[in-house]
Amino acid sequence: MSTERVNPPELSPPTGFSHAVVATGTRVVFLAGQTALDTDGKVVGATLPEQFEKALTNLLTALRAAGGIPADLARVTVYATDVADYRARAPELGSVWRRLAGRDYPAMAVVGAARLWDEQALVELDGFAVLP
Repeated sequence: MSTERVNPPELSPPTGFSHAVVATGTRVVFLAGQTALDTDGKVVGATLPEQFEKALTNLLTALRAAGGIPADLARVTVYATDVADYRARAPELGSVWRRLAGRDYPAMAVVGAARLWDEQALVELDGFAVLP
């Protein structure tokens, strides 16, 4: 089995990780945790919905660069610094998800986190996809 590291120029330069890894043979793509980082590595968005949209956009950018589409997502984990806020905003976050990723939902979990790598980050998404 071989792996290909994919780090698209549309994302912040990776430091100590790859944005996506394609494993040849089984075509499983492991997606690194994505927050609301812009291409300069700065967290953008002041609210959870704004950061969720950017984090999901970053996750899907890495997936597409690896040859996948949102429907290929098999598993996504959401790490939120305020699960109560996440739950309260679930309808709005669901609307963002459907607009960007469609209705082919992966297996998902939301996990509370005391803080994320970047202190300003409110949410992080990671996961894996299985490509046809």
